[in-house]
Amino acid sequence: MTPSEKPSPEFIPLIVPEIRGNEWNYIKECLDTNWVSSVGSYVDRFEKMTAERAGCKYAVATVNGTAALHIALLLAGVERDDEVLVSSLTFIAPANGIRYVGAWPVFIDAEAKYFQLDPTALVDFVENDCRWDGQELRNRRTGRRVKAILPVHILGHPVDLDPILEVAVKYALPVIEDATEGLGARYRGKSLGSLGNAGCFSFNGNKIITTGGGGMLVTNDANWAARAKYLTTQAKDDPVEYVHNAIGYNYRLTNVLAAMGCAQIEQLDAFVTAKRAIATRYCNLLSDLPGVQLPEEADWAFSTYWMYTVLIDEKSANMNSRDLLRELAAVGIQTRPLWQPIHRSQAHNPYSGPPCLVSERLYSQAISLPCSVGLSPSAQDRVIEAIAHLFRSHSMSPVVR
Repeated sequence: MTPSEKPSPEFIPLIVPEIRGNEWNYIKECLDTNWVSSVGSYVDRFEKMTAERAGCKYAVATVNGTAALHIALLLAGVERDDEVLVSSLTFIAPANGIRYVGAWPVFIDAEAKYFQLDPTALVDFVENDCRWDGQELRNRRTGRRVKAILPVHILGHPVDLDPILEVAVKYALPVIEDATEGLGARYRGKSLGSLGNAGCFSFNGNKIITTGGGGMLVTNDANWAARAKYLTTQAKDDPVEYVHNAIGYNYRLTNVLAAMGCAQIEQLDAFVTAKRAIATRYCNLLSDLPGVQLPEEADWAFSTYWMYTVLIDEKSANMNSRDLLRELAAVGIQTRPLWQPIHRSQAHNPYSGPPCLVSERLYSQAISLPCSVGLSPSAQDRVIEAIAHLFRSHSMSPVVR
């Protein structure tokens, strides 16, 4: 075999679902019994299982995580031209949800150690850039009412919520946790999603458990739960006569997808254990590589390491995160950057919040490595060896500007 005929190395994806439990059995039952649409026993079962895992009394299934966020904002009473404080360094869905209700996102910077929303920056904005008249909190710059806080737990690690919850109580602001990347993670021993007024999860194909597509709203408030069920099922006031007294949404999760969710959530503990083992192995084998900053876990946190994300210091590594992304792709290893900070998105200008310089730095330096639940040690070794090889090769050549 000539060098040109050498087979390409096996592709290592960034993150893919792990299907190894009762998925086939539960879905087959739906097909065999014709319970395939938005009603059926698996929807109720999946809601109950998710509520229990989130440490909440109630759960309402939705078609995706964005739908759950949209409904949660409506439950919080967010109205047109209100403002919602939200993480800048996150997927765009929470900011889109805020715009769906006609409100405006105010983006809060990340902190550098755990990459999460910075509680100090949020409290500082509330205390110094807003005014309180005893009933409403208003942004001094825009004059708009600040109505809610939407912290986003990213990458499987929790936001430091205590300072946020404290200021939320002080100014009567509902807190909606975007825990779409945080199922199975804990903050000071409590499950994410259970600490605010409501929590939202996603079961997209790359999440720690998946239904292919799907989401969930969890809460301890019976009124919020009932209202969420009402709004997500077209707001039927008389289902026999099809009477509707409010604008509702077709945000229902199908029984087939809920069946898959039940099978997946049965394996959540095993999936989290696998994710944490992958993270530990990356940490042990990349820790001596100059130019790589590894993710940390706070002593008050239990992270699932849903997406294992490192920072690349260009000066030390002699290459930047995007160079590394491209060169790993060339050898069949898929990685990805973090999201463009939303305050820079043309979809969400004009921007009326404080600077988000940490978010911008993290965005420029971060790269997420392959971390599927089923990632084999040999595949992980190949990722680590490829990174080490690229760093060595770049360290021997000057950076050309």
